[in-house]
Amino acid sequence: QVQLVESGGGLVQPGGSLRLSCVVSGRTVGDYAMAWFRQAPGKERELVAHILGVTGTIYYPDSVNGRFSISRDSAKNAVFLEMNSLQSEDTATYYCASATVGAGYDDAYWGQGTQVIVSS
Repeated sequence: QVQLVESGGGLVQPGGSLRLSCVVSGRTVGDYAMAWFRQAPGKERELVAHILGVTGTIYYPDSVNGRFSISRDSAKNAVFLEMNSLQSEDTATYYCASATVGAGYDDAYWGQGTQVIVSS
């Protein structure tokens, strides 16, 4: 059984940083596409970073490029999202997802989410 458990969310001031963690059981993170998505109230789910299987290819959308960094740790079988220079627009629930490379994320395994609130 595949399980993803996120942690690390919280309240942070604008300009601050947070590090989200996603610990995975039931599959090896290095063999799959691992992604972070976010969803703000009233908005569609948005991909904010992914790292692909064996190649380790990484993608960020323009909205977070240069501020967010995704990484993985094979020993911990976990994926991380380092978020810097946080802005109010980054407020959302952040979800970790795991999918077969090339298959998209519609049928991915998802974590329960961790909330990030950027506010002074």
